[in-house]
This record gives sequence, C-alpha cells and structure tokens, in this order.
Amino acid sequence: MAGSYVLSVGANFNPEPVEPIMTSIFKQYERVLVESLITSFGLDFILKDRHGGSVDTIYNVRQIGKDRRMKYKNEHNQKAYENRVVYNKSVGATYRSDEYYKSKGAQAKNKKIVGALIDDYSGEKLSRNAKVDVEHVMSIKEIHEDSGRVLAEIDGLHLANSDENLRVTDRSINRSKNDKTVDEYCKWLEKTNHARSAELEKLKNKEKLTDKERAKLHKYEQLALIKQGEMKKHDAIARKSYEAKLAQAYYTSPKFAKDLGLAAVNTSVRMGVRQALGFVFAEMWFAVKEEFKKSEIQGDFDLSNFLKALGNGLKKGYENAKKKYTELFSCFFDGAVSGVLSSITTTLCNIFFTTAKNVVRIIRQSYASLVEAAKILFINPHNYTFGERMRAVVKIIATGASIVMGTLVREAIDKTPINTMPVIKDIVPEFCGAFATGILSCTLLYVLDKNEIINKLVCTLDNIPTIEKEIDYYRQQADYFGKYAAQLMNIDLDTFKNETALYNSVAANIVNAKTEYELKNILMNATHILGINIPWEGHTDFNAYMNDKSVCAVFK
Repeated sequence: MAGSYVLSVGANFNPEPVEPIMTSIFKQYERVLVESLITSFGLDFILKDRHGGSVDTIYNVRQIGKDRRMKYKNEHNQKAYENRVVYNKSVGATYRSDEYYKSKGAQAKNKKIVGALIDDYSGEKLSRNAKVDVEHVMSIKEIHEDSGRVLAEIDGLHLANSDENLRVTDRSINRSKNDKTVDEYCKWLEKTNHARSAELEKLKNKEKLTDKERAKLHKYEQLALIKQGEMKKHDAIARKSYEAKLAQAYYTSPKFAKDLGLAAVNTSVRMGVRQALGFVFAEMWFAVKEEFKKSEIQGDFDLSNFLKALGNGLKKGYENAKKKYTELFSCFFDGAVSGVLSSITTTLCNIFFTTAKNVVRIIRQSYASLVEAAKILFINPHNYTFGERMRAVVKIIATGASIVMGTLVREAIDKTPINTMPVIKDIVPEFCGAFATGILSCTLLYVLDKNEIINKLVCTLDNIPTIEKEIDYYRQQADYFGKYAAQLMNIDLDTFKNETALYNSVAANIVNAKTEYELKNILMNATHILGINIPWEGHTDFNAYMNDKSVCAVFK
C-alpha cells in the first residue's frame, strides 16, 4: 500500500459543489476499488504465501503429518529428516551405553547401598535390594525421532542423557512406562487404575504366590505409589531444558539465519514489485478510462476506435507512471520495507504457532500500512501540519484495516459452498474481498475528511506549538534571505554608489534651504537631475496649470 494509494485518494477527495455528493463519493469508491483489487488482491500471486510461512521452524516441522497442509520449506531439511537413522533397539542400546548414562547408574547404586536412594516418581526410599533403573523422562525414541531435533542438528544422545532428563525409579515403573511420554503414561495409569487395584487386592489376599505373581504384586504396588504430579514436574523441567537447547542451537545457527534472510529478501523484492506494478496498472486503468471518455461516439460499436483508445490509454498511463518515477520508487521502497518486516514477523510467529496463508497476508498488509504511517509520522515527506499529519496517519491505518477486513471477508466466503463451484470459486471470494475493502476504506476516508468533529480536532492539533512549525518559520526566513541575496547580487555597485551620492546631495540641499523659493528651485532641479516626470510637464507656472480646466495631471 503505497502513499499514492491512500494520500491521493484521501487528500484529493473534494466533491464538486454542483455535483451530487453520492456521485463524488462513488468516484472515490471506484478508485479505491480498482487500486485495492489490483494491488491487494490481483497481484498477490507474486508473493506466494505459504501455510506456516517461508522458513522452517521447530514448531512447524513437528506439525508435518499432523497438519496436512504443512510441508518443509527447505528441501535440505526434509532430506535430512528422511535420511535419519530410524529408531530401533540397536539405537536405544547405543544411548544406554553412553558413559555419562552409566555413571548415573553407578551413582544410584552407591546411594542404594547406603540406603539413601529415593524414587523420583514415588518419593519413597528404595530398599537396598530393590531393582532400580536410571529412567529417561523424555524417552529415547521420542528424542531420537523428533523432527525438531533433526532440524536443529543436535546429537540426541547428549540430549537424552542430560541431567534434567535422567531420573531414578523402580525398574517396574521404568519398564511399564517404556517409550510413552509422561502425559501418555499418566493417562494409561488412570485408565488401568480400576483393573490394577482389583488385581492388587486379589494378590494381597492370596496365601501363596508364584514368582510371577510376586513380581506382578511388586509392580502394582510400585505403580500405586507413583505421584503423577511429581512425574509431570520432572517432565516439565526436562522438556523446558530440551526445548531451550534446540531453540538456541537452531535459531542462532547460520542455517536459520540464511533461510530467514533469503525469505525476507525474496518477500521484500516481491512486495516491492507488487506495489510498483499496482501503481503502474492503476495509472494505466484510469488513463484508459479517460481515453474511452474522449473517444466516445454515438451509434454502432467501432472496434478500431476501441483498440485505438485502449492503446493510447495504456501508453499514456505508462508515460504517466514514468513521469511519477519518484512515487514509483517510493511504492517499491515502502513495499520492500514492509515485505522484510512482515517476513521476519511471520517467521517469529511460526516459532510459537502456525500461521495460515490468510494470517500471513494480514501481517503483510498490516506492515504495509504501518510502514506508510511511520513514514508520514516521522519523516513527513509532504510537509503536513501536525493535525493534517495525524489525519494522514489515521487514514493510512484505516485503509490498512479495511484491507485486512477484506481479507477476512475473502476467507469467510472461501469457506462457503461457493468454494466447491468451478470457475467462480476463485473469482467471487477475490471480488468480495476487494469490494469490502473498497467500500469500507472509502467510507472511512470520507468521514475522516468531512466529519466536523474530526476537522475541529485537526484544527486544534494544528494550533499546538511544535518544533516543525519553528523549523518551517526559519525555513521561510531562509528562503526570503536567499531571494533578497540573489537580488543584491544583480545590483551594479558603482551605479548604486553614484545614485546614493546624488540622493544625499539633494537631501543636503533641501535641509539647507532658507526660503520657500529656494526650496522650490532645489526640488525642480532635483526632478531634472533625477529624471522624474512631473504631472504638469510643459507648464512653467504651477498655479496657471491648476487653473487651466482643459488639462489633466499625468502621473508616471
């Protein structure tokens, strides 16, 4: 959304006194509709918005397989995950053969011998002859198969065998948990609680137990001691540490920086081109329309006249756009800046949640408005007064909000049965979105220009002393001094000195005059010396001239 879109529409909206107000406002509706359709909708294909943004994030790659629309953005990242070593028992054994993992087991064994070992999941002290395991809070399989870990390119062995992820518990608890997550395991405990409780009572009441039954009794007793709150607390600690390590490794990596930079530059260039083309096409549209009006004839349709008017209009529109190259460059630059900001913001959002295509579009349009508003607010290229600057900023934001609303309308219509109809399924949502944008933005622009309360507020703001007013005052004074200096440069100094000396001589004679007769002669001589034409030229006596009714005074 370039400055020419909002400012030209809003600032130039001055209805003609003899023209019906609805006709005037409809003309503005037409311009906003055309530019909105061309720029915000018609040229959006240039940008290629993608579900989940344009950069792979840890959150998004984990949604692949869960969200059918989610795909890898970088082919190399996809291949890296596809070519990983799939988890199996051999991989699990490799994790458990790690020296640090073994040292944790040795520490647990020493504590158990002295009777100081506590089960991290039940809080109970473990007996000296208890069979214990060093358990992975996040299972080895979950860590090894995590697409986020593969994306961050971190060895799963060190993540799985970190202090935060290792806990000591009874072997029966560890083996029953297996590869389940803590949440899955707690749900399984709740689901099987009734059956286990009944089986536990049955085993307790049995007089003689087989070895298998004794093992089952011990298992059920240990499961009954589990404190799910403690398990979940350990899980939260482990996952927080795990996610922090992944985030630090990936989001500070050159790989992520490269993808982010390429996506930002790509979006920047595309957004700039989109804005510039929108400006050019809009100029062509209105030039063609004017040509059609000029060449309108009565009677049958003439194809040659039509094509001639079309060609002339396109050519004139293109020439108009070229003449306004500063506005064209401004359109490209503003679009490029908003493209960079929207790309970075979209990526940041996708670190925490997935952005849909329309969300990406809304972010992009919002930044387009904010960039233009910031330009008016802080740079003020059009030298607006304070009040008018605030009005221009509100206009830009209002128009940006209108475009966002048009996007939401388009999305809502896209979800209706119209989406199943061939041909019109793409046309109707696009048109309705552009139409909603046009009507809403033009109405807001009209209100901001013509509302009495807003105009009073603008006048009040204009009367507030600002540094811009002081700067403008001194700028005007500098212009005046510059013009005066330029005039002084054109003066002939010798002639100026001679004329000054002559004036001083005449003035001195006037001061020294003793009588009126002497003063008269001095003044008459001065008129001849200075070349001054007197109104009674040709008459020697002034009184006789004034009494002659046939003559008139001529002042030159």
